[in-house]
Amino acid sequence: MIGLFWIEQDRVCLGSPPTEEDPDVFLFPARLSIGEGVQQQAWPWTDIADLQVLDVPVRSSAARWATRVTSVVAAALNAWGPGGPSMMTAVVCARDDQRVETPVFSGAATAYTQREVDLSLGLLSHFVRGSATPALLTQWWQDNQPSDVLHSHEREAVLEDWMSPLM
Repeated sequence: MIGLFWIEQDRVCLGSPPTEEDPDVFLFPARLSIGEGVQQQAWPWTDIADLQVLDVPVRSSAARWATRVTSVVAAALNAWGPGGPSMMTAVVCARDDQRVETPVFSGAATAYTQREVDLSLGLLSHFVRGSATPALLTQWWQDNQPSDVLHSHEREAVLEDWMSPLM
């Protein structure tokens, strides 16, 4: 996971990857798709006027660490189990005035940093404008094949690297 993106070898998911009935938003080099099979809607990037992600869980580093510590202590005491991922909303605004909203699960265990969210939303805007493509993300995955979850400062550095030629 880098920012709002869950990156795999051949696809990029906005938020965490779906399981069975979960909603999904996939970003491909030539198109964005929501859902699967008969329920799937897809748009070429040139047909998208705007792509927003609402309700993104954001916390400071200190708050994220406090949440993790509380979760670990509570789990050790068998007091309660950690909740599921936060729900976000992806909003696709097509050039034909069609607007589609779909829920997606956050890929962050507790929350994202504000910098991570800002960089991710900036990158999404470049996809919409055609000045970048999700292939940038899958190429990074193929080159790096990360086996561990990156820390927030590492994820921010990757996002900054992707954004630097676009600014």
